Amino acid sequence: MKYYFFALFFIFYPLVHLNASTPKSVTCTRTEYREEYIPGTKSNPGYVKSYEIDVKIPCDGDNSEKRDDNDCIDGKIAGALLGGGAGATMSRGKGRWWAVPLGAVLGSKIGCDAAGG
Repeated sequence: MKYYFFALFFIFYPLVHLNASTPKSVTCTRTEYREEYIPGTKSNPGYVKSYEIDVKIPCDGDNSEKRDDNDCIDGKIAGALLGGGAGATMSRGKGRWWAVPLGAVLGSKIGCDAAGG
C-alpha cells in the first residue's frame, strides 16, 4: 500500500512543482466610457464618437483611497484627565461643577490633536 502512495506522489509531483513555480501576474483594470466630439461643417455635420477603454489601476484592496487610520483614543484619555485635573485645581468652591467637565472636554480635544488625530 505504501508503494502505491509513493508511486502516485512521484507521478503527480512534477505537476505540483510546475504550479508552484509558475509566476502569476495580476493586472487590475477598470473600464471607462469616453466620448469625443468630431466637429463638422454645414454640409457634413459633426457627431459624437463614443468608446470604452480599459485603464490600469493599482491593485490595492481599498482602491487606493487614503484613509486616516490614526486613532487618538490615548490622547483623548490623557488630555481629559489632565484637563479635568487642571480645571479642578484652578477653580474654587461652587465653580468646580462646571470647571472640571469643561476642562476634561477641552483637554480631550487638545490631547487628540496632540496625538496626531
